[in-house]
Amino acid sequence: MIKLVVTDMDGTFLNDKKEFSEEFWEIHSKMEEKNIKFVVASGRQYQNLRKNFEKIMDKIVFIAENGSYVVEKEKEIYSRILSEDIIKKYVEIGRKIPTTNIVLCGKKSAYIESNNKEFINEVEKYYEEKKIVTDLLEVKDDEIIKVTYCDLSGTEKNVYPYIKNEKDTQIVVSGEIWLDISHLESNKGIALEALQKKLNIKYEETMIFGDYLNDYEMLKKGKYSFAMENAHEEVKRISNFIAKSNNENGVIEELKKII
Repeated sequence: MIKLVVTDMDGTFLNDKKEFSEEFWEIHSKMEEKNIKFVVASGRQYQNLRKNFEKIMDKIVFIAENGSYVVEKEKEIYSRILSEDIIKKYVEIGRKIPTTNIVLCGKKSAYIESNNKEFINEVEKYYEEKKIVTDLLEVKDDEIIKVTYCDLSGTEKNVYPYIKNEKDTQIVVSGEIWLDISHLESNKGIALEALQKKLNIKYEETMIFGDYLNDYEMLKKGKYSFAMENAHEEVKRISNFIAKSNNENGVIEELKKII
């Protein structure tokens, strides 16, 4: 029996227009009746996720910033903070990559130091709270949980080679133009495992949906692991099932089967 449903957002629950089906609200009501907990697990900022699910924000769990920040009923239940040394190191590396812009991800806000319009347009899709600062290394009044690189020419090819040999953090290509750097003990899988223990929910009672490399560890935490039809090939390889693509409401179609 399924007791926990966990879904990634972009490329998974959301279609390419960054929308999800209105059918979900009724489906979630039926999931509640069956005591099935719904969890959103994303590289997005918590404030952004909360806005998307405002109708039910007190009924679900948010695994934000790729597992670095977990919130339920507006209370933090788990987080992993980056040290000042790590922040400094990766800000300085990011500044040396010619086509890359940096996002410093804090619990309160995201911080950027670029006025590039195209970059800002991308940031606004995923970060509800953001501030433009003159120097990222001068941000002191927030706890930083992630450093993100945005490269509009592609991160897997143009950014990852610069830092692939670093061993002091979790480094993951989380989208075509995004790469995330988090605490060494932080990813969606670690966060989900902590949540499973808190809720006393087993591997065989967990259903998970994902599409990209930042979902890799998470998809191993449930028997009913679904890669989307549009997923990265590595994600398909380690998943137990394939769902229809994000543009075909793949998550919704699978949820209908369990309610």
